[in-house]
Amino acid sequence: MADALPYWRLSSFYFFYFGIVGVLVPYWAPYLKSLGFSAAEIGELLAVSNISRIVAPSVWGSLADRLGHRMRVVRAASLVACVGFLGVFLGRSYWWLAAVMLVFTFFWNAALPQFEANTLNHLWPAEHRYSRIRLWGSVGFIVAVVAVGWLVDRLGVGLVPYAMLALFAAVWLSALATPEKAGAFGRAAHGNGFWQALRGAGVPGFFLACFLIQLSHGPYYAFFSIYLQEHGYRWESIGPLWALGVVAEIGVFLVIHRWLPRYGERLLLVVAFLLAALRWLLIGALPESLPVLVFAQTLHAASFGVYHAVGIGTVNRIFRGRAQGRGQALYSMTYGVGVSLGSLLSGYLWLDLGGMWVFALAALVAVASAWMAHLSLGRLAVSE
Repeated sequence: MADALPYWRLSSFYFFYFGIVGVLVPYWAPYLKSLGFSAAEIGELLAVSNISRIVAPSVWGSLADRLGHRMRVVRAASLVACVGFLGVFLGRSYWWLAAVMLVFTFFWNAALPQFEANTLNHLWPAEHRYSRIRLWGSVGFIVAVVAVGWLVDRLGVGLVPYAMLALFAAVWLSALATPEKAGAFGRAAHGNGFWQALRGAGVPGFFLACFLIQLSHGPYYAFFSIYLQEHGYRWESIGPLWALGVVAEIGVFLVIHRWLPRYGERLLLVVAFLLAALRWLLIGALPESLPVLVFAQTLHAASFGVYHAVGIGTVNRIFRGRAQGRGQALYSMTYGVGVSLGSLLSGYLWLDLGGMWVFALAALVAVASAWMAHLSLGRLAVSE
């Protein structure tokens, strides 16, 4: 299996896909701010960009499950996302950008869940090796966030759309190069039917925990860069702070395959979510302290790294066979719903409450996600 694994072709897709995230997350909100949009409007536009994650993964996941050709869906979606993104160069009004962002993200968000399923199919039955491929997405994020931050400091935030367009094209080319791998119909935690698996003990609670932790990330993804700007940080500092979090994430991806058998999904998720709460409290309360921000960013290893590595494996264990695509799509939807709502609410609350209190509310939501993970993962483990 190791000789047949298209390691670098799989890894290149993650590299360029999360390179887009490395431009979109830190720099898109400041780009929108440079166009004259208010905090509330920025929150709304960022919510629009994530709304497609509510619908697109389910639509495309169902299609891929029926066709049995996930990479065809990934290739088509990547191409249309690239073409759709060209619309950002044709207008700058609120409603035009909202429409363009909704269109290109509808297809962009369709690609990743199906590519995840294809990657796990290539790895089966050694899915624990997933993190060794996925870490290249983190590397892509770091390269993009640092390189674009350096360029923005010197050339201005107007170059952001051009950087994203180049990365969209690279994602499509990577998708063309990656081969298809049929799914394995191994035993799922609650049976192979999608609805049967979804109704299993602990499964709805697990997805609720995923939604809540993503909801808590909304203020971070929407306003972390702006919050740092408000406290006097320059782009040459903001970019490396974003990158630092993902460096810590890579460290987790390198060792999580050892932690999972030793500590289990339940303990890892609960600890990760509680550390996420600590992270939001530190960012909100002490933004002037660079050492505190550095420490807070290393907690990205928990709030995203541990969460995603455990979450993707749990979903793959719950949903098998022809339910696999829809299971991964549902997992992706928790990101779309959570981050959309978190971005929207933080945009509305930002001016009224201020960044400190918005991040404090995010910390409370992260604690709630830890409690839900504690309850649901316990039931899921017992039910197998």
